[in-house]
Amino acid sequence: MKLLRPISLILLLGFARLGAAEGAMPMTELTVGMYRIEAEVAATPDHRMVGLMNRRSMPANHGMLFVFTERRAHCMWMKNTLLPLSVAFLDEQGRILNIEDMQPQTEDNHCAARPAAFALEMNQGWFRQKGIAPGARIGGVEALAGRAL
Repeated sequence: MKLLRPISLILLLGFARLGAAEGAMPMTELTVGMYRIEAEVAATPDHRMVGLMNRRSMPANHGMLFVFTERRAHCMWMKNTLLPLSVAFLDEQGRILNIEDMQPQTEDNHCAARPAAFALEMNQGWFRQKGIAPGARIGGVEALAGRAL
């Protein structure tokens, strides 16, 4: 019996941590060229609505991938978003359609040039600094197409 108590305590602590992180977005690893991106996945309506709002910083090579349930010319805005961001709109294979720079706390629309399946937000200038332009492919997104996680 004494052996079961520590194991039970460990299991309970593990479940408590899971519950605390329940509202956190899942993470995925993406690649583009020789670069690796750690991205939060905003695949539910609630996660897509909140996005990166109210955050004061984002680590280098981190971003947020918005997974849309239907392909269309989606638009993004920066209301309550404190970070300057660049957004790349992607087709279902992860090919970049267009990249838009967005200024903090604005309500300007930044839209996909053609129907998009994803949008990847990174710190402003990230794509430009890495030489990544429309036509480049972001690896790792195709498995998430049209899925709510």
